[in-house]
Amino acid sequence: MTESDKPLIVIAIGGNSLIKDAEHMGVVDQYRTAGETAQHIVPLVKAGYRVLVTHGNGPQVGFILLRSELARETIHQVPLANCVADTQGSIGMQIAQSLQNEFRHQGVKQPVTAIVTQCVVDEQDPSFGRPSKPIGPFMSEEEARQHEREDDWVVGEDAGRGWRRLVPSPAPLEVIELPAIRTLLDSGTLVIAAGGGGVPVIYREDGELRPRPAVIDKDAASCLLACKLGASVFIISTDVDKVALHYGTDKHTEIDRMTAAECRTHLAAGHFAAGSMRPKIESALKFLKQGGEEVIITQPHNLQANLGEIYGTHIVP
Repeated sequence: MTESDKPLIVIAIGGNSLIKDAEHMGVVDQYRTAGETAQHIVPLVKAGYRVLVTHGNGPQVGFILLRSELARETIHQVPLANCVADTQGSIGMQIAQSLQNEFRHQGVKQPVTAIVTQCVVDEQDPSFGRPSKPIGPFMSEEEARQHEREDDWVVGEDAGRGWRRLVPSPAPLEVIELPAIRTLLDSGTLVIAAGGGGVPVIYREDGELRPRPAVIDKDAASCLLACKLGASVFIISTDVDKVALHYGTDKHTEIDRMTAAECRTHLAAGHFAAGSMRPKIESALKFLKQGGEEVIITQPHNLQANLGEIYGTHIVP
């Protein structure tokens, strides 16, 4: 069997799942968590799967924006596109190095590489007219209004916790680096790509690419890659063990397995919150509709080579 004949698994690691708690948010803490996650990815490679890893970056982009805000009187602020690219490099390096070290410890010869990824979006995407994705640090209303006046930000109150910058979250349409990612996977390389959903870019009329101040949902970008690359299984690694109905209430019910039809029914009934589980479920349904065999939603430590035994929610066509 050649490398390109091996089944492909796409594993999307949530940015929040790289942070254990408010007491362990530093770079070293995230590095350790990435190392723990790597231990659970290696068995999949040893079992004969090709693996593509994607990752979130929400908290980490927030850290960069906060540093930029605190230093704004000393040095220029960091554009959002650069924040996304910066986190792709830093988190990608942490995951790649952790995997390389773990492969070495287990005597596995496995090349690993991380790619800074750009995703094309439509400049006419409705989200550009209705920015709604909160990013960066919390502010007072006075600070938020100042940014609104001086920096042309869209700002809004975030669930009673304070004011934040709001940015568009357009749908990803194309991954610029897709041919390189495919070539690397087919050569036997474990690839880390589409960090934070990728850097949002648009094509100008002259064909040149330009970044846009927006954020792409990581699970949507991961789903796009999984579909384009013909992945068999899409694993969404997050900070909960399973998908639940009536989440956080006394009727809280975790789901072990559901079909796409059951999933659509629960989605229509409003069970999955827009800012957390809903985009994961929508991406799962899209992946299955386009030929994927299975989606597994779970925590990183539940990963194992026997996919059927992974503790989590299994969604099938």
